[in-house]
Amino acid sequence: MKLGPATGGTAMVLARGLLRAVGPTIRRREVHRPRIDAVWAAGGPIIYVIWHGRMLMLPYWYGRARRPYALASRSRDGELVSRFIEGFGVRVVRGSSSRGGAAALRGLAHLQRREGAEVVVVPDGPRGPREVAQPGAVLLAKLTGAPIVPIGIGLWPRTVLRSWDAFVLPHPFSRGALAWGEPIRVEASVDDAGLEAARRRLERSLREVTAEADVEAGVPAGARDVLAL
Repeated sequence: MKLGPATGGTAMVLARGLLRAVGPTIRRREVHRPRIDAVWAAGGPIIYVIWHGRMLMLPYWYGRARRPYALASRSRDGELVSRFIEGFGVRVVRGSSSRGGAAALRGLAHLQRREGAEVVVVPDGPRGPREVAQPGAVLLAKLTGAPIVPIGIGLWPRTVLRSWDAFVLPHPFSRGALAWGEPIRVEASVDDAGLEAARRRLERSLREVTAEADVEAGVPAGARDVLAL
């Protein structure tokens, strides 16, 4: 089904309402919390990164607490995502790796330099490939000196949509886990080879913290829980 502007707006209102109803029932645990506590205590800009399919709970848990900026594509889907995350206190910069990406990256860099802003980057968005990190986050870290903090989120029981990103939805009273990765820094002087090494490190770290979050949430090994949509 294609969503027109009115239908899509209604869907976002319903989705926000659903998350607000289910969110308080989720029993959340955090893994490696001292890592992010140290980054917060140091102050300054931060780049949070999370896979596209795992991002649903992050605005609910930390949107209003941290007020980060997030990158959303200029597409109609991006408009719907923007409306959704803004409802949880996340501020939006429009652009993506495929449309308006360079300008959006410069905008985020400006915010980080001017305000010490915290930003969320979804490195496999907006259309994948799934769980393959694109270079935007490491480029932003090179430009600003901000640490990259990988985030993994696990939920069980859950529904996983048959979408390109295997998007994860929580069930009421599910167990939730958020795993914080070791901060990654990218020096301003790094060359192309160093940027690629940092991108690979980020991708590896994201996969590790996502797996840790799944274990902490109690996701069974090899769980096959896909809803055909």
